Amino acid sequence: MKILQTEISPVISSHLSLIERDDAFFKAPFHFHPEMELVYILESFGKRIIGDAIEPFSPGDMVFIGSNLPHIWMNDEIFFKDNSDLKAKAIVFYCNKNVFGQGFYEMKEAIRLKDFFQRAEKGMRINGTTKETIAKKLKTLLHKKDFEKVIGLFEILHILSQSDDINFITSDGYNAQLNYSETDRLSNVYKYVQTHFKEDINLDTIAGISNLTPQSFCRLFKKRTGKSFVEYLNEVRIATACKYLLDTDWSISEVAYNSGYKTVSNFNKLFKNITGYSPTLYKEKAS
Repeated sequence: MKILQTEISPVISSHLSLIERDDAFFKAPFHFHPEMELVYILESFGKRIIGDAIEPFSPGDMVFIGSNLPHIWMNDEIFFKDNSDLKAKAIVFYCNKNVFGQGFYEMKEAIRLKDFFQRAEKGMRINGTTKETIAKKLKTLLHKKDFEKVIGLFEILHILSQSDDINFITSDGYNAQLNYSETDRLSNVYKYVQTHFKEDINLDTIAGISNLTPQSFCRLFKKRTGKSFVEYLNEVRIATACKYLLDTDWSISEVAYNSGYKTVSNFNKLFKNITGYSPTLYKEKAS
């Protein structure tokens, strides 16, 4: 399944839009675009892929997808039968970051929104009372016009940026470069891993990059991330393997090698531990 790069804003001639989908099934291919996207499922069921996560969806499912995060909604086979009267209905809110100028993001009042947009690049499930509130607002906004609709959409972004009813969708390794500031003492470590994950990375090397002793590095890394460096490195490698499985025709052994693993057996074991699927089943579920 190849990942297609698209762009929404030029097609709809707007940096901000609200669309109601009403089709026999969801038709968009596996794709990504610079626009952020809020999707609320009204009718339909099947599985969705967002980044490296394959999850079921059903009516009431609500997610927020950040810029350039690959995604697709795939209906179950029953939707494609000739006698099917099932529908795929959803409300979709697109927002391009450029709707706000650079000066806006430099305002202290916009710090939380800017942070939310960055965190959204991991994909977010919207839950609880936040989902209920936004669902009502989306349905109401479908009938609003002009700037009244714009104000409502801005309000939804504000609610999301303040909410705790959110869970990340992709693994920590999928967008491992996110959410680490330049002043973070470990920022060079994250960058190094993104570039050298295929190589053997020993503790002395990675500790030296952070100017710490191996023991001090291990303590700091565990404190900052809640996991050991080896666990983090494997998450990065397996997240990369997920991308290869979805976007290349490589064999499992080729995916394993290009993700930094010398043996397929070790790769298969770690892949299943982290994703819950074997590499072969993961690829089958995504097809």
